[in-house]
Amino acid sequence: MNPAITNLAVTLIVMQVAKKVPFDDPNVLNGIRGLYVLSNIIILSIYLYTKSIINKKNDLTTMKYVEPPSPLSGQSEEKLVTTTVKEYDLSQVNSAIKGMASGIAMLAFMHLYMKYTNPLLIQSILPLKSAIEQNIVQIHVFGKPASGDLKRPFKAASMFGAAGGQGEVKTDKKTIEQAEKAGTGGGIKEE
Repeated sequence: MNPAITNLAVTLIVMQVAKKVPFDDPNVLNGIRGLYVLSNIIILSIYLYTKSIINKKNDLTTMKYVEPPSPLSGQSEEKLVTTTVKEYDLSQVNSAIKGMASGIAMLAFMHLYMKYTNPLLIQSILPLKSAIEQNIVQIHVFGKPASGDLKRPFKAASMFGAAGGQGEVKTDKKTIEQAEKAGTGGGIKEE
């Protein structure tokens, strides 16, 4: 089943449950806060465990792909990326950890400053579900083969479906050779 659809279903169910939770009771509110903190500790543990597996495997297989131009960063042409499987996987985990941190910061603002309580319950469940569904976690923690949807480089999930071929990472030999000749990137990517 599509993760976006299951996320929507979980959100709707949790929102209905949240309507019945007495957030006015300080004990209940502290319990929900504890659940949120525990959820984030579990998520961080999953990512750190994944990172340790990646480092232990130390897969130095070279991989090349061409990234599409990023209009938000001002790039106008495609960029060749040459990296190793280990570095790519570590960058995916680091990106997930940064996403988790920004989610915590946003929820802290909403809860502590704006006094919203319902998002605590929803954000105790959805990020945990998302962490388990991460491609990198599926490969390294659950041992699924890196093929099909789990083939590196991972396809970026689009909110509105396929973008008509634009914005996709290209791995075909012809595109990589063209990028190498044009000199748009190269070298092992260091982060």
